[in-house]
Amino acid sequence: MARYLLTGGAGFLGINLCRHLLARGHEVVSLDIADFAYPERDQIHEIRGDIRHADAVENAMRGVDIVVHCAAALPLYSRAEIMSTDVDGTRLVIEAARQQGVDRFIHISSTAVYGIPDHHPLREDDPRIGVGAYGEAKILAEDICFAEREQGLVTPVIRPKSFVGPERLGVFALLYDWAQDGRGFPMLGDGRNRYQLLDVDDLCEAISLCVELPAERVNDTFNIGAADFTTMGEDYQAVLDYAGFGKRIVPLPAAPAIWLLRALEMMNLSPLYKWVYETASKDSFVSIERAQAQLGFAPQYSNQDALLRNFQWYLDNLAAFENSAGISHRVPWRQGILKLAKQFF
Repeated sequence: MARYLLTGGAGFLGINLCRHLLARGHEVVSLDIADFAYPERDQIHEIRGDIRHADAVENAMRGVDIVVHCAAALPLYSRAEIMSTDVDGTRLVIEAARQQGVDRFIHISSTAVYGIPDHHPLREDDPRIGVGAYGEAKILAEDICFAEREQGLVTPVIRPKSFVGPERLGVFALLYDWAQDGRGFPMLGDGRNRYQLLDVDDLCEAISLCVELPAERVNDTFNIGAADFTTMGEDYQAVLDYAGFGKRIVPLPAAPAIWLLRALEMMNLSPLYKWVYETASKDSFVSIERAQAQLGFAPQYSNQDALLRNFQWYLDNLAAFENSAGISHRVPWRQGILKLAKQFF
């Protein structure tokens, strides 16, 4: 049994990883500025605090064996918040981990570090060209981790594709809201692009492998994504089919739609940010061969499995969050003017 610190433990990945670890008999410490409002609250050690505050980090780090650094300010936050949380916060947490003498520090990065790519599949050694503050911050945070790795700390860096599963809302709540309301769903482009996703359970398994396997196999950087995915149109259509209203994905000409979304974003009328709408009509998938070879990673869920598992959780829990909205993955994003557009589908 090990004692794990999960930064961002009250978030979407945090709660799923918490459950994953508790089921295996581990101790869990959650450090998060948000309330840990889940049934497992009495089974963990909850510390309310900010990863940018040394006292909170030092308090959470006491007696910890493994750190999984999930906390991040997401793209809808301000540039200043993203940089201070994702860069300065990461530096503070990993320095505290080194001083505590933790066995391993698993950093949850993002495939956003690749920016808007010109080839596929993306591999771990491809150039990192982040788009916007979030992508840039993720690159800088990785560099901090790489420097600690050079100093001897075992520091696996995981770059997951967009992951879904129980407790995931955020941008995916747009699709689920329109589907359960009996609407079609607009898609930039013709929907024939391949857009890889990831089930959160498979991500939790990849994290566990980075803890359990020998250091020489895990002290590296890994793309993590689904092995089984079709086109974006087919995968998203599966959600509309599951909803049972006979609705279809509605392709939109990508170029004019992107120009419109840029304008709406500038006016704060849409929750969709550049990296979402600039990549939505393009291929987006990574090679997971390194994780398969070095970790034995074998994802259990396809894109459609992950989307439908999440959609069913959404339907089962709709009453709990139908009147909430925000900018994290824990709540539906505010739809802005897109809520009006729904009436035309």
